[in-house]
Amino acid sequence: MRISTSTLYEQGSAKISDLQSALVTTQQQLATGKRMLTPADDPNAMAQVLDLTQSQSVNTQFSTNRQTATTSLSAVDGALSSATDLLQSLRTLTVTAGNPNMTSTQLASIAAQFRQGFDSLLSLANATDASGNYLFGGYHTATPPFVKTSTVVSGVTVTGAQYVGDQGQRQLQVGSTRQLGISESGQGIFQTGTQDIFKTLDAFATVLENPASTPSQITTALQTANTNISATMDNVLTARASAGSKLQELDSLNSYGSNLDLQYSQSLSSLQDLDYAKAATKLAQQQTTLQAAQQSFVKISNLSLFNYIN
Repeated sequence: MRISTSTLYEQGSAKISDLQSALVTTQQQLATGKRMLTPADDPNAMAQVLDLTQSQSVNTQFSTNRQTATTSLSAVDGALSSATDLLQSLRTLTVTAGNPNMTSTQLASIAAQFRQGFDSLLSLANATDASGNYLFGGYHTATPPFVKTSTVVSGVTVTGAQYVGDQGQRQLQVGSTRQLGISESGQGIFQTGTQDIFKTLDAFATVLENPASTPSQITTALQTANTNISATMDNVLTARASAGSKLQELDSLNSYGSNLDLQYSQSLSSLQDLDYAKAATKLAQQQTTLQAAQQSFVKISNLSLFNYIN
């Protein structure tokens, strides 16, 4: 079969071009560390890579949400812990105030500590997390949930706190099937039913500040204050236990999420990562093959009838 010179040249050029293209592909694989450079390289594997990448991205978002939840719940726990210590201190003061030998000056000093305790507790009820979100306002996170109030009743100034939050609870998706509440309703902690801790502290301080208060009045006020402080402490401890339980759950979810992320990474690696040793060997073979093809093409291209005549 006769093969024309042009055909011989075209075939040789095409072969060299194919070899060069394969060589460049291997070089790009080595440069990127990826086995697949385009979806066409392995459509089925690329589809799996896309699915796994999306799943891993969602898992990463859950991890971010868990970190946010941990920060908020830790702030809730910290504020409630401080509230517990404060209420315990105030409850101890009620016992001290019940001593019949206390002078009016000493009672006024205890009243001043209750006034200070009122402001401290109000500050804790209006605590925020690291992002500035109010912890005890339900869905209302941008403004303080408790507003200090002052009214005059029968010539006596009554100080209290009005709750302006709501009964909602902010939720975060911390897992594929788990939403977690990261805030609390402050009203459910500090102003449940007939028990309003702010009114309680103000009322007790008012009785102690009045030199005309009788021992019987002081005893009655003391009993009411002690009962309401204890009830508020129970509410605080319940809310704190809930926050602690959620923090423990987040630890478990973080462990599960980390393991899941590792599985995703390993699966992605097996699908798309390059075997460098094999690729380097392949590159060397391709370079040798290309060099041989180029040398052979040059020799064949130089052949003609005149070579034999000479």
